[in-house]
Amino acid sequence: MKPTKQISALQWTRERAALLALVCLTVGIVGGWWIRGLRGPAAAAKASAPIAAPQQAGAAPQGLTPERMKAMADEQAAPLLAKLKADPLNPDLLSSLGNLYYDAQQYPQAVDYYGRLLKIKPAEASVRTDMATAYWYMGNGDTALAEFDKALTYMPNNPNTLFNRGLVRWKAKHDAAGAVADWQKLLATSPNWEGKDKVQQMLTEVQSQAGARPGK
Repeated sequence: MKPTKQISALQWTRERAALLALVCLTVGIVGGWWIRGLRGPAAAAKASAPIAAPQQAGAAPQGLTPERMKAMADEQAAPLLAKLKADPLNPDLLSSLGNLYYDAQQYPQAVDYYGRLLKIKPAEASVRTDMATAYWYMGNGDTALAEFDKALTYMPNNPNTLFNRGLVRWKAKHDAAGAVADWQKLLATSPNWEGKDKVQQMLTEVQSQAGARPGK
């Protein structure tokens, strides 16, 4: 999933770019809260992009069925899988395959390849963050939080990890205080982060909700 880690850390591959281009041409770009390593809305080859909102996790873009997206991903993955047979511990291949299936919303396959990579390079915080986000999309918030926590042991100020962990704390655990703590730390340690305006917007929303509760 790792950039000079601006906001995420996944390197682009030609296969991955081809799949994303096909998806975008077919259905357009889907916006959302999540930020993944700074791929999409990022300028660098290893940038990060917003992905579907947590409320829409697992939903295929309009016009593409999950089966069609999987078929597209499998087609793009075929040459990488052929190479992987000859070099099963190649971290670049495992990363590319994980990214490919993640972008196609095939999260169990993405988790599989990310997990294999992390057995070889456990300190890859950006990969672990992407895997955690995939777990969230699969409906496993507890495992997602555990992986975000582990990623932060390697990169305590990783803005992408803090951003997404705050979202899961807020949406899955209704832990507004935990979310606010993550986002405030993000802004304090990465004041020029590309997604800072989104963070400020979410902080305002969370704090407004807390202030509107009875007894506040």
